[in-house]
Amino acid sequence: MRAVQISQLDGPAAARVVDLDEPAGDGAVVIEVHAAGVAFPDVLQSRGLYQYKPEMPFVPGGEAAGVVRSAPPGAHVRAGDRVAALTMLNGAMAQVIALPAEQVFKLPDTVSFEAGAGLLFNDLTVLFALTTRAGLSQGQTVLVHGAAGGIGTSTLRLAGPLGASRVIAVVSTPAKAEIARAAGATDTVLADGFREAVSELTGKRGVDLVLDPVGGDRFTDSLRSLAPGGKLLVVGFTGGEIPTVKVNRLLLNNVDVVGVGWGAWVMSHPGELERQWATLEPLLASGAVAAPQPDVFGLEQAADALAALENRTAAGKVVLRMRD
Repeated sequence: MRAVQISQLDGPAAARVVDLDEPAGDGAVVIEVHAAGVAFPDVLQSRGLYQYKPEMPFVPGGEAAGVVRSAPPGAHVRAGDRVAALTMLNGAMAQVIALPAEQVFKLPDTVSFEAGAGLLFNDLTVLFALTTRAGLSQGQTVLVHGAAGGIGTSTLRLAGPLGASRVIAVVSTPAKAEIARAAGATDTVLADGFREAVSELTGKRGVDLVLDPVGGDRFTDSLRSLAPGGKLLVVGFTGGEIPTVKVNRLLLNNVDVVGVGWGAWVMSHPGELERQWATLEPLLASGAVAAPQPDVFGLEQAADALAALENRTAAGKVVLRMRD
C-alpha cells in the first residue's frame, strides 16, 4: 500500500510517499482509506515539537474515511460500510488501516469521504467544548478565534444548531471573513481591534462564550470581551505562545477560563466516543449541521498539505485524497 511517512524531523518537507506492508488486521476493523485528515499536531510531530513523539519513522494522521474491507464478528460495522475512523495519533495517512471497532463510525451517505476524514477531530472537539465543557444554552452568543481554520469552521457550523443565536468570527483578512460567513458566522470582525468591534456588536454587553484555538497575545482581550458569567474555552495554541491569566480578571465579571482537552477526556471516559458520535451523526445525516468543505490535496502533495497548515494558508480543514 501507499502511505505518507516521516523519517526525519525537518518539518512538512520531510513527508514522503512510500510503499509499506498492509496491516494484518487480526481482530480489528480493516479499512480501505479514501481520505485522511491533516491536523496541526501532524505539523508539530513533523518537527518533533508535539508532546507525543512517535518512534521514527512514522505514518502521521489521526483521522480517516473509507470503506470497511473486513470486521470481526460482533462489530457494529461490516464489509462494505462507509465509515469515518480515528487512529487518535498516528497511522491514518495510509491506504489501508486496522483499528478497534470502537474507533470506527458509520458515515452518513450524505457525507463524502473527504468531508468524513475532516470532521471527527474538529467536530467532536467543538461538540465537547460547547456542550460538556461550556454548557451552551439557547440564545447565547459565541465568539470564535481562528474562525477560518479547522476548529473555527467547525464551531461556525455547530454552534447555531446547538443553540447559539449569534456566532461572531474573528479572522485575519477579509478573504477569511468570506470563508467564515460561508461556514455559518452571523458576524465577522478582524483580529486587529476585535475587542472594540465585539463590544460595539454586542452593545457593550460582551459574549457568553469565547472559543480560542489560537492563544497568544489576544487572550487578555478575549477575557475582556466576555459578558458577566461568560466562559473562555481554551482549545489550543496555534499562535505559538501559551498565554497566562491574572486571576483577578476572573473576579471582576465572574468569568471562567475552561480547558478543553478532548483527547484526554475520551481516553479516560470509556464509551465517550460512541456517545459523542451518537449526538453528531443525526445532525449530519439530517443536514441540520452541514458537512465540512475541506481543502483537499492529492496523496503526492502530503508535504504541501502539512505546509499549508504551518504557513496558515489553509482554508478550513485540510484533507489528503488517498486513492484516485
